[in-house]
Amino acid sequence: MRAMQLQAPAPIEERPLKEVDLPRPEPGPNEVRIRVHMVGVCHTDLHTVEGDLSLPRLPVVPGHQVVGTVDAVGSGVTRFRPGDRVGVAWLGWTCGRCAACLRGEENLCERAEFTGLQRDGGYADSLVADAAFVYPLPAGFSDAQAAPLLCAGIIGYRALRLTGLRPGQRLGLYGFGASAHMTIQVARSWGCQVYVVTRSEEHQRHARELGAVWVGGAGAAPPDPLDGSIIFAPAGSIVPGALQALRPGGILALAGITMSDLPQMPYELIYGERVLRSVANSTRQDAEELLALAAAIPIRTDVEVLPLQAANEALARVKHSQVRGAAVLEVV
Repeated sequence: MRAMQLQAPAPIEERPLKEVDLPRPEPGPNEVRIRVHMVGVCHTDLHTVEGDLSLPRLPVVPGHQVVGTVDAVGSGVTRFRPGDRVGVAWLGWTCGRCAACLRGEENLCERAEFTGLQRDGGYADSLVADAAFVYPLPAGFSDAQAAPLLCAGIIGYRALRLTGLRPGQRLGLYGFGASAHMTIQVARSWGCQVYVVTRSEEHQRHARELGAVWVGGAGAAPPDPLDGSIIFAPAGSIVPGALQALRPGGILALAGITMSDLPQMPYELIYGERVLRSVANSTRQDAEELLALAAAIPIRTDVEVLPLQAANEALARVKHSQVRGAAVLEVV
């Protein structure tokens, strides 16, 4: 089985992903094996490859926005059968027994396993996944268009919900990559006005095309007070300005899995019951709701497709904000 495997973390410029030949995995009880067609390239993959995240195992195959076809099922699987088109996302398994799971907060499970981190992911011809964490995909999306929904779409949707935004209100988006270009479409379907701050001129044009009412470069201040905002860029230096742009009572959600340190800030930026909160992973309910919403709106995912062996190059382009929309690797 062909795979792009991480054997030791390193800057992406050093091409740490190596093309290897691995045994094709076999599904165990309650698992399915998926023949991978497309896999989205996520900023979290970059954090994994460069070692920004703690790596519980090495070597590991990254990739957690996986679209493919079930080609084998383990004992006990009744939800899927060979030939079904499915998707796999970041959350790969939860224990169902810890305090977080029992509260209905499986995204905070103490023993959670994530696709492309604890479990080999989709930068490969095949992967094995727990059938309870596999999703049927909407019919209206090609494999390439569906792939970014499975993390960029899901985490953007969860972050949007955690801002408490209501229809017709004002939303701020800081950074305009894969996740933001889908989140703006959800917000606009709710009749919201969207304000975008992003350093890339190409991303600024993209935001305008998708209906942003105002677009500014890095450090620019939105002209109106915002009801809620999301920071997608992993830069803690953005937080003070984003808080300052919120109305009293507004919520700022930090959507990245990692971020540079937050600077010291005056208390007045958060006074007035403004809320600063992180977004940690996602739940299966988030995934199911986003996939249904994507079909209903419908969300248009803008993708750039590269071959699997170009995984290092794709991640370098993500790192340097050179992708319009989302990058996707074609596997078969």
